[in-house]
Amino acid sequence: MTSQTIFIIFIYIEVFMYEPNEDGPFWQLQEAKAMFSKVVRSAQDKPQIITVHGRENAVVLSMDAYKKLISPKNSLVNFLEQSPWADLDQVLPQRAYDNMRETSL
Repeated sequence: MTSQTIFIIFIYIEVFMYEPNEDGPFWQLQEAKAMFSKVVRSAQDKPQIITVHGRENAVVLSMDAYKKLISPKNSLVNFLEQSPWADLDQVLPQRAYDNMRETSL
């Protein structure tokens, strides 16, 4: 084999052969367009990655996976309760009420 042949084989492996990973199988853009319904059906099980020129470019997700992705993990109250400053009495000084002015309404 010449160095040119090895280079061509390397390009073929890099651009055209994709191994499925834990996120899901890869689809070339042309293949994904031709078999879009299969890509969408496969996305129900795991995300489908679409590549353009050998680079990951887009992901097709099921609606459940998308909603889980965009939903907040915690409410604001839970987030603040888990904060290191949740017990503000230890962080903030006590307010002095003896220097307050009297006002008439």
